[in-house]
Amino acid sequence: MKGAILGLLFLLACPGLGAEEAVLKKASFIPHWSPQAQFAGYYVALDKGIYRKYGIDAGILQGGPDFSSCEYLKDKKADFASIWLSRAIQMRSEGVRLINVAQVMQRSALILIAKKSGGIHEPKDLNGKKVSLWEGDFQLQPKAFFKKYGLDVKIVPQSYTINLFLRDGVDAVSAMWYNEYHTIINSGIDPDELTTFFFDEYGLNFPEDGIYTLEETFRRDPSLVYAFVQASLEGWLYSFSHPDEAVDVVLKYMRDARIPVNKVHQKWMLERMRDLILPKDTSVMIGVLDRSDYEVVAGVLRENGMIKDVPDFDSFFIRCADHAKR
Repeated sequence: MKGAILGLLFLLACPGLGAEEAVLKKASFIPHWSPQAQFAGYYVALDKGIYRKYGIDAGILQGGPDFSSCEYLKDKKADFASIWLSRAIQMRSEGVRLINVAQVMQRSALILIAKKSGGIHEPKDLNGKKVSLWEGDFQLQPKAFFKKYGLDVKIVPQSYTINLFLRDGVDAVSAMWYNEYHTIINSGIDPDELTTFFFDEYGLNFPEDGIYTLEETFRRDPSLVYAFVQASLEGWLYSFSHPDEAVDVVLKYMRDARIPVNKVHQKWMLERMRDLILPKDTSVMIGVLDRSDYEVVAGVLRENGMIKDVPDFDSFFIRCADHAKR
C-alpha cells in the first residue's frame, strides 16, 4: 500500500510521465489542404510527441482537393479540422454545430498583386482593370475591397497557376502571401516592381485558418479539446523556434503523400505563417479570435446573401488557448 501511494504521488508530481503512461485519448485532425508548411505546427506536434505529452494519440488525415475538411468534420470522420473562418461561419449559419476553438491565423494571407509597370500603385488604379480571382470564398475579400473603393473591375477566373499574370494577361492576380507571392518573385520579378494589396491594411481582415470541432465533442470531453489546442499551438511555437527542423518534418510528410517538395519554398511559407499567426501586439494571446474580425467577416457574408443571420460570437468561439506561451 505504501509503495502504491508513493507511486501515485510520483505520477502527480510528474504530469508529463503520467500522461505518457496513462491511456492516451485518440483524436484525428484534418488540414484543409495537402501537407505543406501552412500546417507545420500540427505535423511537428505529431512528429515531436507533443500530442502524446498532452495525453493524445493523434492522427493527421490526408487533406487536399479530394478530402474536404469541412465535410470530414461535419460527418464526424475527424475530431478536429482546419477551416477558414468565412466558411466556418457559413457552416454554423447552415446549422452545423461547429465551434472555433483556436483562431490560428490572425491576419489574412490572401492578397492582390499588380505590376507597377501597369500604373497600379493604389486602389483607385485598379478601376477598369482585369483582375483574376479564384472562386468561392476567395472572392469575398476582393469584392468587398472593390465595393469599399467604388472600383469597377473585370473579373477573370483564375486557375491554380499565376501564369496569366506573368504573361500580362491580367493586370492583377489573387495570391496567398505564403505561396503564390513567392512563386511570382521567384519568376524573376523583383518585389519592388510589385504593388501588393494586403486586405487587413484596408480594414478587411479575414483571418483564415482556425481549429474547429463540433459542439458535441467539446461537451463530451472538453479536456481533450483544450489539450489538442494547447499541443497544436505548442507545435507551432516549436516550429517557429526550430524552422529548419520543422521544414524537414513537413518535407517528410509531403514525400509520404507523394507531393513534389521544394525546401526553399516551404521555408518561405513557414516564415510567412509566423508573420500571420503571431499577433503584432505581443500582449495578445495566440489562437484568440478577435470579435471585430469576426463581425467584419460575418457582415460581408450577410451583405452578399451567403448567410441570413450572424451566428452569436460567444457560442461560435470557445477560448481554449489561454495557456499557450509565446
